[in-house]
Amino acid sequence: MNMHAQPQRTLAETALIDAFGERLSLLPGDGAVMVKRDDAIEAIKHGLPTRRVESWHYTDLRRLLTSVPAFEAGAVTKALAPVLEGSAVLPVLNGLSQTKLPEIEGVTVQRVSEKLTDGSVAPGLDPYGSDDAIGALNTAFVADGYFVDIAEGAKLEKPVELQNLQAGGQSHVRLLARVGAGAKAIILERQTGEGEEALVSSVSQLVVDDGAEVTWLIVQEQPDTATHLAQFKAHIGKDAKLTLFVMNAGGRLVRQEVVVRTTGEGADFKLRGINLLAGDTHTDTTMVLDHAVPHTTSTEVMRNVVTGKAHGVFQGRINVHQYAQKTNAKMACNTLLLSDDGEFSTKPELEIFADDVVCGHGATVTEIDHNHLFYLMARGIDEKSARGLLVKAFVAEVIEELDDEALVEALEERLDGWFSTHG
Repeated sequence: MNMHAQPQRTLAETALIDAFGERLSLLPGDGAVMVKRDDAIEAIKHGLPTRRVESWHYTDLRRLLTSVPAFEAGAVTKALAPVLEGSAVLPVLNGLSQTKLPEIEGVTVQRVSEKLTDGSVAPGLDPYGSDDAIGALNTAFVADGYFVDIAEGAKLEKPVELQNLQAGGQSHVRLLARVGAGAKAIILERQTGEGEEALVSSVSQLVVDDGAEVTWLIVQEQPDTATHLAQFKAHIGKDAKLTLFVMNAGGRLVRQEVVVRTTGEGADFKLRGINLLAGDTHTDTTMVLDHAVPHTTSTEVMRNVVTGKAHGVFQGRINVHQYAQKTNAKMACNTLLLSDDGEFSTKPELEIFADDVVCGHGATVTEIDHNHLFYLMARGIDEKSARGLLVKAFVAEVIEELDDEALVEALEERLDGWFSTHG
């Protein structure tokens, strides 16, 4: 008989397990939710994923997560001005939602703490796979967030901005949304903080009903002391459209997972992403897309800028199921390396079980084209400005695809802010 000893727990694993025991009595949830929490911490007790786990091969969480801060930390006391002027703001401050909720026509908002208490959120706490470390961490500790329910046929005149803000310590949040049939909405998820070391887990779950049209934006600008572990999960119904835009522009250790499934014929999914990496940081964007029914489409375009000693990752897997005939899926990942010490790892995958599909993927890694640089400098533009123009053009192309002038301008302002610091 071969005996396999459990590896000695790391300081981070021990801290998470101890914190669960200390906080369990403070966490909301009925019996069903508490069972899910117990299962989640058991998964953590078996160890955080290492590079031996295929989906975590480029992000060895067990090695990279070296410490876990305590829950007690400084406090964020108010929401930020919205990225898009006029947005309805729903802030989660230090892991807790607000008791006074804004009134938004066509929208019902509930606190996740209430849905944990009555158990209605329990089915959504199940892991999506055996290597769902982010889901397990969030399920174990989540205390609050928002559920945004957009009525059938509603056309929201202003965006909804979900803010997750903290000032160090730990924060574990769920952001849930359902967009009713034929409705149209823009939802912006803003992840940021300030101050001391932080460990943040955030899970967003979206259901797009038949014929609905949703633009969901994730703007992640955590401080360089933060570990940010996030997950976005969505189901897209018949003839529904989901455009997901992801901008990672901060954080010391970041993993943003995207898990999407088409559940109705005619569903369309677009992913547009920008990773802006600097310093000695590690950012991983991992996507799993299931084309589960016939006649669905998707396109994914990632643009990455790497400076300093930063390390970036994009893993994209498209699964085309046996009955998903007439699937049209395309994926591209393009990286601009601005430093000899920077790294970017790309792993695009297609797993196809249907025989009547159009699918493809590609990846490029390059430096700034010196011919383009010379062209600009020959016209009187100094080298630094010329490089900045070329880099910004490389990523701004993805933003402009959003086809919303106010949205494009707001996101380009975020780009300018990052380039002014790291250009």
